[in-house]
Amino acid sequence: MIGSPKKTFQILKKYGFHFKKSLGQNFLIDGNILNRIVTGADVAGNTGVIEIGPGIGSLTEALAKSAKKVVAFEIDDRLLPILADTLSAYKNVEVINQDILKADVDKVIEEKFADCEKVMVVANLPYYITTPILTHLLENTSKIDGYVVMMQKEVANRLSAKVGTKDYNSLTILLSYYTDVEYLFTVPKKVFVPTPNVESAVVKIMTKNEHEVDIDAENFFTFVRQCFAQRRKTLLNNLVATCGKDKKEEIIVACEKAGIDSARRSETLTIVEFNRLHKSMQEGNLVK
Repeated sequence: MIGSPKKTFQILKKYGFHFKKSLGQNFLIDGNILNRIVTGADVAGNTGVIEIGPGIGSLTEALAKSAKKVVAFEIDDRLLPILADTLSAYKNVEVINQDILKADVDKVIEEKFADCEKVMVVANLPYYITTPILTHLLENTSKIDGYVVMMQKEVANRLSAKVGTKDYNSLTILLSYYTDVEYLFTVPKKVFVPTPNVESAVVKIMTKNEHEVDIDAENFFTFVRQCFAQRRKTLLNNLVATCGKDKKEEIIVACEKAGIDSARRSETLTIVEFNRLHKSMQEGNLVK
């Protein structure tokens, strides 16, 4: 097993591999955690899997044993010869040396997973870029059925946060629109090499077929992010910062028309209220 401590250190020594902090590289060395991730994703013989940041192939191997096909995106070209070696026995694995944020994921799915009944993203995400990756995929990809991903525990808490709590933010709202989120389990620091400074968690995110509200997605989420720009400030102050001080009275009127007190903080608004406010602000030509 690639993901055992002994095997991992053998591979690292063999290739003289040194971790790049800038890429957020922390490799899993616990077989039980790897298997729990695969089980949590319900990976079976009909499943196509996209992995992001395979490292030396620990999770990739666990996925390949159950999935129909695994396509792993690895940005660090130093890992390509290592993966070619460690995964040589698995003919259902393909490694693509590309940044997932620049990939045409829908095209990859059409080409690589045509014979798969479902497509899952299963990955130990680089912590410094977790939010951009999830945001990019949710907003730009329509062919993914769900995600089972490891991330910093603090970020995981935000994904399923309740309205009015300190963890509730624009990412929470994005996820609540597109998906159903389930916190699966916490992962201790000791199961990684090198040991990270933070606790981790595995989260299951399944794509919704129907949405709670009818939104103008492209502009709506930009608007929501603007409302959360400065968490400690009121909704009005954040909107003034976006629209300009000369628009203050118009913003107050737009809030009143939406039935929302402009003195509230953004974390107290539901997605339904944000949608109502966004439409009111659009009618007033204050935002796109």
